[in-house]
Amino acid sequence: MATLQAARAFVLGLPLNLSMSWGLNRAIFHAAAKRGFNEKAVKERPKGVTEKPLLEEKDVFFLGDEMAYRAEEGGKTYFVIGGETQKVQDFDRQIDSRFKGKFKGVWKEAVAVVRAYDKDVLFSQHGFCEKVYRPRRDELAEKWSETVA
Repeated sequence: MATLQAARAFVLGLPLNLSMSWGLNRAIFHAAAKRGFNEKAVKERPKGVTEKPLLEEKDVFFLGDEMAYRAEEGGKTYFVIGGETQKVQDFDRQIDSRFKGKFKGVWKEAVAVVRAYDKDVLFSQHGFCEKVYRPRRDELAEKWSETVA
């Protein structure tokens, strides 16, 4: 989930470091959602997703219709969940390191997978999960696991 979410953010225009923060943040969010959690009410996305797919407000950020909390640290923007900031080094430690030096190839493939979809699918949290992530997760997990075996 983290790798494909990061690739999604990158394809939609976020810089690489912020894409990695987004990917890890969304993976944590979706894992918590599966377990069930009590989250504050999520702000509604203002209308016009396709006209303005990236939208920043004071403490929130919208990528399409999906919202995440954000914070500034040391002049850099990161995403935050559960009071914890997801930084590039966290992505490297939790995701990249699992690929034992082969993440560059995995990343290239993830970006290619995401680029194959229409931007309307990528702008939608539900569309991304239903059309990109769920249909490909088992296949990619198996393939990427074999890459590091």
